[in-house]
Amino acid sequence: MTPLVAAAVLIAAITHASWNAIAHGIRDQLVAFTLVGGGGALCGLALLPFAPPPAADAWPYLLASAAIHVVYQLLLMRSFHLGDFGQMYPIARGTAPLVVTVAAAVFVGERPDRWQAAGIALASAGLVGVALWGIKGPRRAEHGDSGGAPQWLALTAAIATGLSIAAYTVVDGVGVRASGSPPGYIAWLMILEGFAIPLCALAVRRGALLRQLRPVAARGLLGGLLSVAAYGLVLWAQTRAELAPIAALRESSIIVGAAIGALFFKERFGGPRIAAAGLMVAGIGLMLHAG
Repeated sequence: MTPLVAAAVLIAAITHASWNAIAHGIRDQLVAFTLVGGGGALCGLALLPFAPPPAADAWPYLLASAAIHVVYQLLLMRSFHLGDFGQMYPIARGTAPLVVTVAAAVFVGERPDRWQAAGIALASAGLVGVALWGIKGPRRAEHGDSGGAPQWLALTAAIATGLSIAAYTVVDGVGVRASGSPPGYIAWLMILEGFAIPLCALAVRRGALLRQLRPVAARGLLGGLLSVAAYGLVLWAQTRAELAPIAALRESSIIVGAAIGALFFKERFGGPRIAAAGLMVAGIGLMLHAG
């Protein structure tokens, strides 16, 4: 992994945490993801005239990825509804690297060496520590529910989100390489996945949707733009380095997510999360040094 690729993935991590925070900050999650998806689709349409179309071999991966991305968005919406941003986001992101490492080894033939594997495992352990410290579900407290079940519902939704992230990471890693045109692949992916949630929202909310979108339209569309930038950078990086190290490095967004949760959503960070974040950084350093 060259310094340029590493820098692109780190920028993508910051951008990804930022658009997720924007989506979380909009109380009506269906409205939030309608705007994020719609903004991403508009970016894809704008990019389309300037990007060579992906090769025919890439289209099965494109269609599969679009479907997985829709499932991912639905699970992420559920996670944000049930729990803290500073914990749901880390759990979702932290599940992916180990799954991607195994999947990349099985399906793509990318087997990390022992030091690289140790770095990925260490980084993932740090992510889990950040995620699980003091897990709680603040949004259910607003409704007077203090039981334990919603905490586990939130945790389950976040882990399922992470599995969907792992799935589309592997699918797109193969698909973008088969496309012969990363910009074309990105454009079509944003179009195919971006219109799904807005169409569902239109069917559910009907004439009320436009009125509900208007107050938060600027924030939501900005989130869509950032989502395209974040994933576009990752897809570009996947054409220049192996999938597993990229998947682990991009999870440095957990530090940004935890900081956003503490600063903007007034969620706890604390010593244990700082220690776990340090463990994650050490793992990433080992992984990059070995790579």
